[in-house]
Amino acid sequence: MITEKNSFSDNVDTFMFFKWIFKAWVAVLIVAHTFQITMAVFDLAQHVVSSAAGVISGNTAIDIDAAIAAMDLEAMEIPELLLLMIQSTVVRFALQAMGIIITVILYGRMIEIYLTSSVAPIPLATMTSKEWGNMGQNYLRTLFALGFQGFFLMVCVGIYAVLVNDMIISDNVNSAMLMVAAYTVILCFAMMKSGSLAKSIFNAT
Repeated sequence: MITEKNSFSDNVDTFMFFKWIFKAWVAVLIVAHTFQITMAVFDLAQHVVSSAAGVISGNTAIDIDAAIAAMDLEAMEIPELLLLMIQSTVVRFALQAMGIIITVILYGRMIEIYLTSSVAPIPLATMTSKEWGNMGQNYLRTLFALGFQGFFLMVCVGIYAVLVNDMIISDNVNSAMLMVAAYTVILCFAMMKSGSLAKSIFNAT
């Protein structure tokens, strides 16, 4: 503040000292309630996710018995059965690999939330600073982005459930398996992009 007043060459207003005391008091108050502020952000995000859970619903289960009965495997030749076995094996391993990727994404998001929340006092302490205030503002935007990632993940899973349920298996089982694999790849890609999408919406860097 002394530097802003050109080293006392300008008239120094006594209000600046009360302003400094007030800003220091606000900074101490924010740091003292860092945990409450952080949990309030995630409570808001959890409320949005819980509200969306009743709207976004779907079931990705497939009736295997009915699907096998509709295939009429006894009418197929041995080469067709071998091709179907190879294709189903490849798709099964691909789906297992993508299931592992989805699990890693979900646990990675949780670890990211824990790590970001653990350093909350440092950026929030800069909220009242003129030079460093952008750090605290960007941290709050990052918290909101992390919280609302859960909503985007639920939307991705809901869309995936709708696509799988609308799929017809009995017409062509080969194309059906490829479509399930393609939908799962799209789900993995959408879940990986959910973080950058949330940050772009909340303008977090």
